Amino acid sequence: MGSRELDAAGITEPRLRRAYLRCRALNARHGRTYFLATRLLSPARRPAVHALYGFARWADEIVDNPSTVDMEAKLAELERSLAHALAEGACEHPVLAALIDTIDRFGLDHGLFTDFMASMRMDLTVTEYATFADLGRYVRGSAEVIGLQMLPVLGTVGPREEAAPYAARLGLAFQITNFLRDVDEDLDRGRVYLPMAELGAFGVDRDRLRWCQARGSADQAVRAALAHLIALNYADYRAAAPGIELLSPESRPCIRTAFRLYSGILDEIVAADYDVFAGRVAVPKVRRLAVAGAALLTRGFQEVAR
Repeated sequence: MGSRELDAAGITEPRLRRAYLRCRALNARHGRTYFLATRLLSPARRPAVHALYGFARWADEIVDNPSTVDMEAKLAELERSLAHALAEGACEHPVLAALIDTIDRFGLDHGLFTDFMASMRMDLTVTEYATFADLGRYVRGSAEVIGLQMLPVLGTVGPREEAAPYAARLGLAFQITNFLRDVDEDLDRGRVYLPMAELGAFGVDRDRLRWCQARGSADQAVRAALAHLIALNYADYRAAAPGIELLSPESRPCIRTAFRLYSGILDEIVAADYDVFAGRVAVPKVRRLAVAGAALLTRGFQEVAR
C-alpha cells in the first residue's frame, strides 16, 4: 500500500522512498484516528501527510516522554538539524529527508516549522496557562500551524488565504480536544493545558485535579468545568466547519472524517459524564470504522461521477 502511494506521488528515489515509508509507519503506529482519516486522501497526497506527522511526532516524543534524558539538549539538536536541513534542502535522517522533500514539493512556509518548534520549547518550562490568551500562544505553534502546513497538501478550490483561518481553527479545535481528553496524562507530566482562569471559575485548581486523579474519578466541580470547556470546544468545531467546503473536493472526505472523529471524542467525554480520570476516553473502533467507511463510500461515488 505504501509503495502505491509513493508511486502515485512520483517519489522514485530509493532512499527517499524509505524515508517516507518510515514516516508512514510512525503515523500508522501512533496516530490511529489521524492515520485512518489519511487513508481517505488520494494516494498521491498521503506521503506528504505522513512526513508532516512523522516530524511532529518526533518532537512530541522528546517533550512528552518522561524518560527522555535531557529534553532541552535533544530538542535543541532537533532544532539545529531542522535549520540545517532547511538551509541545505536535504538531510540524511529519514524523517527530516521526507519532511524537506514535502516542504519543497508543496512550497510550505519555513516559518510554520519555526513556530512549531517555539511551542515545543515552551513545553520544557511552562507547566500551566493562566488564560486562553496565554494558551493561544502555545496553540499557535503546536496546532494552528499544523492546519496551515496541511492546507497546500490538501488543496483548495479558491485562494488559499481564504481557507487558512478555518484550517488554523480546526487545528486549534483538535488540540483543545486532546487537552480535554488527556488531563490525566498531562498531570503525570506536570502540566495543565486547560486555562487556570476557566477552571478557577468552577473552584478547580491543580490540587483539586491531583485529588481527582488520586481517587480515579472527577468530582462535580471538575465535571462542571469540563462541561464548560467542552461547550467552548464544540464552538471551535462549528467555527471551523465552513472551511471544509473550501478544500479540494477529493480532500474533503478525509478532513470531514477527522472532524467527526475528533469531535466524537468530546461526545464520548460527555457520555462518560465528564469523568476523564476513570480511563482514557476514545471513540469506539466500530464507530471509527463506520465513519471512515461512509466517507470512503462517498469518495468512491465522487470518483465515479468524475
